Amino acid sequence: MKKTKLQNQFFEELKKVPIVQVACEKTGVSRNSVYRWKKEDTKFSEKMEEALTEGVALVNDMSESQLLTLIKEKNYPAISFWLRHRNDKYKNKVELSGSVKTINEMSPEQGKLVKEALRLAGVETYEENQQ
Repeated sequence: MKKTKLQNQFFEELKKVPIVQVACEKTGVSRNSVYRWKKEDTKFSEKMEEALTEGVALVNDMSESQLLTLIKEKNYPAISFWLRHRNDKYKNKVELSGSVKTINEMSPEQGKLVKEALRLAGVETYEENQQ
């Protein structure tokens, strides 16, 4: 079979199920060949990535459809999953509490790193609350 035709069949299978091994089995192409083509041919590599992306999008759509079916059937784990991942009000939250007492015992560089980490985390330090 012509290499280009075989590669195109491989891409079509990859779009249906975005798993390289499955696409290889369906088309009779070895994984070694696929990864060799990917390494040697940038166009093949790009088409492979596009096919994988399209395949993942298809599986995501099917999964969301199944999830919505379960929600309609009043399946609590499905409802909980949807809310935790799609609604900020139900997302898992992490609460931080405590104090930083040893910041003065650190080197100035360490103190700056800790303050910056706290700032990035959205946590105010005691000194900032006093101002």
